[in-house]
Amino acid sequence: MEPRAQLAFLTRNAAEVVPEAELLDKLERSERDARPLRVKLGLDPTAPDVTLGWAVVLRKLREFQDLGHAAVLIVGDFTAQVGDPSGKSETRPRLEASVVRAHAERLLGQFWKILDRDRTEVRYNTEWLASMGMGDVLSLTSSSTVARMLERDDFAKRFAENKPISITEFLYPLLQARDSVAVRADVELGGTDQKFNLLLGRELQRAAGQVPQVAFTTPLLVGLDGVNKMSQSLGNYVGIEEPPEEMFGKLMSVPDELIVPYLRMCTPLPDEEVGAIQAGLADGSRHPNQEKRRMAREVVAVYQGPDAAADAEAAFDRVFKRHEVPEEVPEVAFPAELVGEGGVWLPRLLALLGMATSNGDARRLMLSGAVRLDGEQVRDPLQEFEPEELSGRVLQVGRRHYVRLAPNR
Repeated sequence: MEPRAQLAFLTRNAAEVVPEAELLDKLERSERDARPLRVKLGLDPTAPDVTLGWAVVLRKLREFQDLGHAAVLIVGDFTAQVGDPSGKSETRPRLEASVVRAHAERLLGQFWKILDRDRTEVRYNTEWLASMGMGDVLSLTSSSTVARMLERDDFAKRFAENKPISITEFLYPLLQARDSVAVRADVELGGTDQKFNLLLGRELQRAAGQVPQVAFTTPLLVGLDGVNKMSQSLGNYVGIEEPPEEMFGKLMSVPDELIVPYLRMCTPLPDEEVGAIQAGLADGSRHPNQEKRRMAREVVAVYQGPDAAADAEAAFDRVFKRHEVPEEVPEVAFPAELVGEGGVWLPRLLALLGMATSNGDARRLMLSGAVRLDGEQVRDPLQEFEPEELSGRVLQVGRRHYVRLAPNR
């Protein structure tokens, strides 16, 4: 693919490319010199799962990879212990090295669902950051100013609100930028919340005598709540290794306004087809429920295959359209705390099984009609059951949480 066509393909769903003219120049030089671009993506292993949000930028790296460029994946095992302040309203806690290592091991296996393992250069930034001495740190900090750091929206907001900003947090963007120098990146990818960090990488590379990288940002995927960025800490996420039925059910719960963004950012559907769906939803010629189903099928198929996506949709219909119990329901033991107590108070049972956060929460769930026994609503929070009445029955809370109470023996 010639350079201008590559540029159009790569930037069709980008948020911002700074500067775009330099990317075209790099693509032209790459073709002329037969030297693939080194395209860097750094991800801190601060959580154990790759979400659809992370997958957006990973899929962009795969696009560069498929065009013949070199994918350089930085596992931020050092920076994860510092903590990325991007988008944070307060200082985040530091992670223990053992936790970071455990997350990194789990994440690497998931990355290969998206990236070509044989064509990916994996680097850990402890390689060059852990050995830095005080002189190196002072040299690094001298490359920027407090005023420059306060240009960041999150820092500026916290400063205006008199919220603490640690010196460690000021170091984070510099450490991430140091990664770009270490791997001699031509392009760095990141979400829009990473723009400041990516641009700082350009400055450090220029100071090191390198040709500065292009900062290439992708949109942030809004989570299932329809409000916040998809995040494991907020619980509004879909993991790419979740069971197909769970993925499909979660995706069917997103607000209608996210159908098109999810199609565009999470699936390989052509832009023209997504545009037609968007127009149909806008003029009423397409039904949101049908297009949400299409979106959920397409997303599940990317990571689990089309057959699994079809089976997940069928399972969804069994549960939500025909109110049938899923084919596979986990069996749980009757809580030992309730054995020998006589009548079983259902709110306490729900709390002990972890299906409610407390007895009070369980009562609220029952009153709202969210609790069922073998498909029948149980609304009376004062009702008690004999243990024998519950033996072997399916207890359901909400739309997706089922357990079968193990028969008493």
